[in-house]
Amino acid sequence: MAKQHLRYRISNRSALSLLGGLALPVWAAFLLFTYFVPPQGLLAFVAFFVLLLGALICTFAPLAYLFGLLFISSRLYRATIRHALRQGSLLALCIVLNLILRALHSWSLVAALAIVAAAVLIEILSLAKKW
Repeated sequence: MAKQHLRYRISNRSALSLLGGLALPVWAAFLLFTYFVPPQGLLAFVAFFVLLLGALICTFAPLAYLFGLLFISSRLYRATIRHALRQGSLLALCIVLNLILRALHSWSLVAALAIVAAAVLIEILSLAKKW
């Protein structure tokens, strides 16, 4: 007997509600972490940037979806929550990677441009593939 894979589909509205509902607690956790935990040690450094990444993704993904619905009206591009999640994640990752490099005193304009170029390349390839 073949193993059946169950795929649960979530609607765009419930995905947006979930991301919007997660954004506020994640931002609250980030703010509480920065207030109560001293910036010492590798674990605090990693936790800070992981919380920041989660908060930015939960914020940027719904914004990317709404931006796609309102401003990009094309037959070729249809705004989906999957695209918005990818775009929000790429933008958040660009910001966090630049901040990590800045915190390590390794940031440069060339590194920032390379990070942005990699994100743009991933987005172009994913749109060309129609993920």
